[in-house]
Amino acid sequence: MPRRPVAVFALAPWAFGGVFPADLLTWLRQLVDIDPATTFTSFDGPAAAAALAEAEILLTGWGCPHIDAGVLAAAPRLRAVVHAAGTVKARVDPVVFEQGIVVSSAAEANAVPVADYTMAMLVLGAKRAFSRARRYAAAVEGAPRDWLPGDGTGLHDCTVGVIGASRIGRHVLRRLRAYEVEVLLHDPYVSAVEAARLGAEPVGMDDLCRRADLVTVHAPALPETRHLLDARRLDLLPEGAVVINTARGSLIDTDALTRSCATGRISAVLDVTDPEPLPPGHPLFALPNVLITPHLAGAQGRETRRLGEFAVAEVSRFLGGRPLLGQVELEQLPYIA
Repeated sequence: MPRRPVAVFALAPWAFGGVFPADLLTWLRQLVDIDPATTFTSFDGPAAAAALAEAEILLTGWGCPHIDAGVLAAAPRLRAVVHAAGTVKARVDPVVFEQGIVVSSAAEANAVPVADYTMAMLVLGAKRAFSRARRYAAAVEGAPRDWLPGDGTGLHDCTVGVIGASRIGRHVLRRLRAYEVEVLLHDPYVSAVEAARLGAEPVGMDDLCRRADLVTVHAPALPETRHLLDARRLDLLPEGAVVINTARGSLIDTDALTRSCATGRISAVLDVTDPEPLPPGHPLFALPNVLITPHLAGAQGRETRRLGEFAVAEVSRFLGGRPLLGQVELEQLPYIA
């Protein structure tokens, strides 16, 4: 009887149950030998060494330790790393790719809730829902409630600027087709033909900032994208513009954004910040036209099951010799989130 492939879990116990519920474990155990009772957050110690010595597939996720040359030396049978979460950038050393080990990520599955969050914030941001709700709640007892007429609000007929045709950016672009909006796209790696196929007009960053009523950020954190939205570009935004960031905090100059929002000229929805988290008492927390959420746009709660489904399906595809849907190549590593 042929030897069944051996897989090992490497992710935080707090994430395990949501990502790999019982039915997914049943499916996985039909494909590989794996111990669901053991998951590693460190590759130190004799138990991890024994598991790595037999592992052909590492099933990783949030809390996975860094996989480097030392781990590979302890795992001579390793053929694949299947990551049941988003980016592998901080998890997998380039040497993994250089040694021919296949790497896959469930970033596509994680992109779906981020795009859903973005669309919700575009709708609510265009309504000025956050600042108007705070003003409504703060009304003095006995005074008329603040039923503002909402002139100039609403997503209909807006111009939406999308920065980055990343995996998430493309999900957002597809969703925007359901709305009557003008869509601008800034991505230096996307041709005019491809932008048109995505339903967007390709523009430079300054042009996007001048024209967009709402700006949503989906670019990776790179040296060249640090403070992509700096003070000068924030000043280009029209009065009443809304900036939404679900990518990385470093893409926006936090001090410049704080100053711009404090004037009331623009608003912001931030699921990521720089630094992250912001220090207690940071002025952005107190501004009525700023909503800050604790990096929750990605898969949460019931949504995390999608990551496990994607990962187990990737294991099935890998063992069956079929193309992987989430395969990551070495040359992509510097440019992913």
